[in-house]
Order: sequence, then structure tokens, then C-alpha cells
Amino acid sequence: MSMVSELPILFLTNVSFKTLRYVYSLESVMAASASSSVGSPESAAMSGPGSEDAPLQYSLILEHLVGERRATRELNPTVMGGFPSPPKSKEQKMIERGMESCAFKAALACVGGFVLGGAFGVFTAGIDTNVGFDPKDPLRTPTAREVLRDMGQRGMSYAKNFAIVGAMFSCTECLIESHRGKSDWKNAVLSGCVTGGAIGFRAGLKAGVLGCGGFAAFSAAIEYYLR
Repeated sequence: MSMVSELPILFLTNVSFKTLRYVYSLESVMAASASSSVGSPESAAMSGPGSEDAPLQYSLILEHLVGERRATRELNPTVMGGFPSPPKSKEQKMIERGMESCAFKAALACVGGFVLGGAFGVFTAGIDTNVGFDPKDPLRTPTAREVLRDMGQRGMSYAKNFAIVGAMFSCTECLIESHRGKSDWKNAVLSGCVTGGAIGFRAGLKAGVLGCGGFAAFSAAIEYYLR
């Protein structure tokens, strides 16, 4: 039998041993209190031939174990086998609040979008056969410097666009989530609609509506796949 399969048995044995020890301590305390009160005239007057001391003791034990007198204990990671978690300081709480703010999420998405967009732009420029060619003289073979310059320009263009889209999407999603007080798929869909509509609205109302619907559908598909 492996060590993993023996863990439930060891846990049940430990719990049973603690329960029996707790019952034994309660019985000892009750027996001591009963023996100390035997000599008093009040206990002699109250106790009769039909006294029910044993059922009373067991009822008290059940009250302490599973009844209303049962002591509630907080779950401690050290008792459950985990590592102790020290209390957080003010600096740690302040850092956590800053990392959960909408400004930090937007900045992080902006940086991530810039890096991803630059890499995507350089990749698309690398597989494009028209990079570096001059439209006025298409027969001339471009130099390596011209090819690298065009790849850098395309990568920078993609990086800027991805950074703007990422920052807008992350910021609007954070604001919508803070306003609604819920974290579900609707936040991403609404944020995608706002972002797509704002980007497409520069080309007109129709482009804004199409951008809103397209970004919302794409965000819904991503949320459905991730969740």
C-alpha cells in the first residue's frame, strides 16, 4: 500500500484518537465534579434512587461534540499540513491594491500588446516577399538594409496598434467589472464592443458598429474557449 493511500486511514485514526481523548477528559471532569458534590446535603437531597447521571453525562458529551456547545475552530494551514502564512504588511497590501488597479492592468496590457504586436509585425514582414521593394522600380533587388528597415517599420506599426487595443480593452474591462461587481464573460464582451466601436468609429458609424460586433464576438469566443 502506498503512502498516498494510507493518508485517509492515518487521518481517521488521528481524529478518532482525539475524539476518544476528548470524551475521556470530559468524563473525568464530570466524575470529579460528581464525587465532590456527593458529600453535600444539597446533592443528597436532590439525588434519588432514580437519578440518571450516566445519560446526563453522555448528553453533555454530545452537546460538546456535535451540539450547540461545540467549539468552532478556524482552519489553520499549519494544522492541515500547509505552510504558515504570516500576516501581510501595509506595504504588501498597498502593492496588491496597486496591482489590482485598472491603471496597472492597462499599462501591463499595453506593454504586452506592444511586444506581441512587434513580434507579429516582424514575423509577417519576414514572410512577405514584397518587403523592401520600391514601387517605382520593382525590378531592382532591395538591399538587406532596406529589408530590415521595412521590417522594423512594420513591426513598430503593429506594436503601436496592439498596444492601443490592449490598453483600451483591459482598461474598459476593469472599469466594467468594477461597476458591475461581477467577474464573468459579459465583461469581456462589453469591453470588446466598446473597444471595437471606438476603433472603428474613426472610419464612420457603420465601421464602428461592425467593429463593436466583431470585437464582441471575438471576445465571447475567447471567453467560451478559456472558461
